[in-house]
Amino acid sequence: MNQVARRLGKTFALVLPVVLVLSGTLAVTRVSWAGPDSDGKVLAASATSRDQAAAKAPQEVLRARLLDELQRKDPGAALTDLQVAMAQQPSLARYCVSLARSLGRAAVAKYDGSVRRAQAWSRPVCDTAFATGVAAMG
Repeated sequence: MNQVARRLGKTFALVLPVVLVLSGTLAVTRVSWAGPDSDGKVLAASATSRDQAAAKAPQEVLRARLLDELQRKDPGAALTDLQVAMAQQPSLARYCVSLARSLGRAAVAKYDGSVRRAQAWSRPVCDTAFATGVAAMG
């Protein structure tokens, strides 16, 4: 009898934690944490708002505007607008180098890979980052 009780005790000792963990996990997954009508909408909404926030970041809006101007006019006009934007919005100064490099790469692309023609527009905007962008494409 004593041996049967030990064996039964060992079995319960092994099985009971597994049963408790599984039942606790199932109980948590069955609870509606976000409310009745938001099954998958919370995850989708957070991903959408994150994408919109990234798409509307001020430096990305400025980058798109400058690249558009570079294509419509010339790299000089885009660089002038970059200087003006840096003076008007000093909070964007940390993105200046990245923006100027993007303009440099776009200038080379606009002139079909002609580094010399793109380099002619180079100015000391953001520590000559425009020239660095041009050189990176060459």
